[in-house]
Amino acid sequence: MYLAYSLLTLVVFIVVSPYFLYQAIRFKKYTPSLGQRLGYLPISFNVDLDPSIWIHAVSVGEALTARALAADLKARYPRLRLFLSTTTIAGQQVARQSVQRVDAVFYFPFDFAFIIKRTLDVVKPQLFIMMETEIWPNLLRLCRKRGVKTVMINGRISSRSYPRYRLIRPFFKRVLADIDRFCMQSEESARRLIDLGADPSRVTVTGSLKFDSLELPSPASHGKPRLLRFFRMSAARPVIVAGSTFRGEEAAVLRAFSRVKTTMPTAVAILAPRQPERFAEAERLARDAGFATIRRSELPIDAEPRADVIVLDSIGELAQLYQLATAVFVGGSLVDHGGHNILEPAIFGKPIVFGPYMQNFKEIAEAFIANGAAVCVQSERELDDELLALLTDPVRRARMGAAARALVEANRGAKEKTLASIAELVPRADGAGGRVRPFRLVH
Repeated sequence: MYLAYSLLTLVVFIVVSPYFLYQAIRFKKYTPSLGQRLGYLPISFNVDLDPSIWIHAVSVGEALTARALAADLKARYPRLRLFLSTTTIAGQQVARQSVQRVDAVFYFPFDFAFIIKRTLDVVKPQLFIMMETEIWPNLLRLCRKRGVKTVMINGRISSRSYPRYRLIRPFFKRVLADIDRFCMQSEESARRLIDLGADPSRVTVTGSLKFDSLELPSPASHGKPRLLRFFRMSAARPVIVAGSTFRGEEAAVLRAFSRVKTTMPTAVAILAPRQPERFAEAERLARDAGFATIRRSELPIDAEPRADVIVLDSIGELAQLYQLATAVFVGGSLVDHGGHNILEPAIFGKPIVFGPYMQNFKEIAEAFIANGAAVCVQSERELDDELLALLTDPVRRARMGAAARALVEANRGAKEKTLASIAELVPRADGAGGRVRPFRLVH
């Protein structure tokens, strides 16, 4: 089975290589990271070949979630180095900027056995941590052979991915046998994982680490992030932040914004496309719609932006900018991309709107709707109506924002459960630890 998987991976790699070649030539992507993706890490990476903990976070969201664990892992395992890998370029940038206490950041290797062996020879992990459901069969198999403990944290099996995994259940069950512990976000994901073949004694429901990865705003904190000096907005100026948007969503937000501008001429919209290669496209859409448009990189410091629309052409700044919002639209949800993290605006007590496609954040989205902390719109027309309604109703905005903030605070705690689960696999240097109850299906 593993040979078939490797051959299939090779075929897919060959088929998609023209796309990556185009991306490398057109956008200067991938070529600087190719050596690391082939398993060639610099000599200085781990010159003494010290044992380590290796965390893998595929992209931006997972890298930000890793913040919840990094400092604690370093404190509990001071004799082990801490390395963090990402797959995407955006994830790499955020990991280097935002995740403290890691010894080095590198690109995740291609999942071919000969490449994985090169990486393991340098990283020397005693523990491999995969964020969410980043399952790579050859890596996990080699970790098992070398005695490296493996744990999936913040794991989830979405309603979309579950049928696909069932199609390959015999192979998937063998791969799951190579993972020592599963820390799942919800009981629903845990049940799906067990149905796919995971040993129930290895499955624990810890909750979502995304709640713990957020930095709670403190009213006693002094000063503001330097970023906000580029967004000196007057308190009376309405601000719509559209975060992590995909093609089709910027146009919808701009149409809704046109209605807002008829009644609130000073309003401003901040568009934050999910993919950096679409920054120019979003800027063009805003200009074609007749709005005075500027990029974040063009804003002068300590001045109020003289524009209707600001395109956030940067990585890692969106989470902080949510605090400026009067109302928030979270993208990847009006078009079918599974949605994005709604907790980042929630921590600032902002009213949140998203579309019907939130399957990647299903449990969180349902909790927010049930508690009146967010609104799900089914169409572009509903988005128009909802944004306008929120901007003209401060009492409702305050009520939704307070409910959102309360939900975040009430659901923190996954970090300690996850760390306790890890301590069962790799005992802490001080001998402390705790038992985490494995998941049991109720019949």
